[in-house]
Amino acid sequence: MKKVATRFAPSPTGPLHIGGIRTALFNWLYSKNQNGSFYLRIEDTDKERSKEEYKNQIIKSLEWIGIKNDGYEYIQSKKINDHINVANELLKNGHAYKCYCSNEEIEEQKKRAKQKKIPYIYDRKWRDKNETEAPKNVKPTVRFKSKIDGTSVLKDLVQGDVEIENNNIEDFIILRNDGTPTYNLSASVDDHQMNITHIIRGDDHKINTFKQMQIYLAMKWDLPSFAHIPLIHTTEGKKLSKRDKASTLEDYSTIGIMPAALRNYLLRLGWSYKDKEIFTKEESIKYFNLDGIGKSPSKLDMSRILSMNEHYIKNIDENDLFNQLTEYCRLYKNEIKLDKRDKIKKSLSFLKNKAKTLEDIFNNGQYIMLDEVNFDQNDVKLIDDNAKKVISDFNAHYNKIDFPSRENLEPIITKLIETHKTNFKGVGQPLRIALTGSKFGPGIYDIILSLGKEEVQKRLGAKIA
Repeated sequence: MKKVATRFAPSPTGPLHIGGIRTALFNWLYSKNQNGSFYLRIEDTDKERSKEEYKNQIIKSLEWIGIKNDGYEYIQSKKINDHINVANELLKNGHAYKCYCSNEEIEEQKKRAKQKKIPYIYDRKWRDKNETEAPKNVKPTVRFKSKIDGTSVLKDLVQGDVEIENNNIEDFIILRNDGTPTYNLSASVDDHQMNITHIIRGDDHKINTFKQMQIYLAMKWDLPSFAHIPLIHTTEGKKLSKRDKASTLEDYSTIGIMPAALRNYLLRLGWSYKDKEIFTKEESIKYFNLDGIGKSPSKLDMSRILSMNEHYIKNIDENDLFNQLTEYCRLYKNEIKLDKRDKIKKSLSFLKNKAKTLEDIFNNGQYIMLDEVNFDQNDVKLIDDNAKKVISDFNAHYNKIDFPSRENLEPIITKLIETHKTNFKGVGQPLRIALTGSKFGPGIYDIILSLGKEEVQKRLGAKIA
């Protein structure tokens, strides 16, 4: 029995789509569950649209979410000659033929099909013609000679048996008239040469699978196993595309979704194991199987992603959380200054309260990170004469405390509430605005203790702008 080998084969023509990431994840998990290998193949044969920056982005995206390929990236464009050789072999053994139809002829056929409201299928004009009839000065394409009679059955590991009438599969092009190979030929040759045993991909590839199966059979190669997973849809039920908001990994990393949380979410998007929701990476590998993949499309749910991320923020080790926050700020915000890091680290226990993203923690901690208070002008209007007196009185009591703690702060707040005939908000809100610039934020005791005595004195002593 062959060692299991899976692959993820994106084209570097744009940022990696979230659906692609899930496909990569399922391939990676299946191979690791089976003690097999997972390969990354960069399908860069579209010379005009393929870019090095997208290739690098794909590799970084997979690394970010924790998917590591075995060996080096397999670059498809370096194997073009192998693809062409197979096309020539198919020509030689009668499984392919040269087609001399002009672009105008093909367009006319497509136009007629559209008028009749039927899918376009090439009319096989050159399938049985003798090449002596070929027009001069026309560069031919090479088409695969698909089966015409009977049916083909795909034994899909997710969808079950899928049957198609062979006359619905056109004689598809395997070499363009400039001599370059097309997707179905290149993918088939690459998968064969890479010894791929299981091809797990979106169910929009089913028709390609039927075409590729025919190439395998014509070349007398062992067929791999196929599994077609349902696509990811938007909340409106439409197919998710690269144009949709929140469709690429960067859309998530920039707002502070953590890799482990997104990986866990994507794992559960269309796959289940009993009633378990949260999986470590090790558990994901241990329990993943193709039987758990559903047959219906899954809807991308941002609220569920945020909920999953919030779970991770609350439950991961705070050293790990601090490291991820530091890296997030370095990449997307302002780097946390060295002299502020200890204060932020010690304050994570409350800064993470109600935070659904790393961006939320960053925003909650702004009053610590900034040297100067950045006042919200609408909130400043709440500081009337009474509020200024509360701030002044608190400062006078606070200056007498050598080592501030919740125990010696609570009596001061209680006394101020009595003296000014107000409530907790009447004392806490002015202090919060004076110390952080906003009426929103962490609890007042947490703010005071996190800033430290000198900083509190400095901020309370300053005039509110």
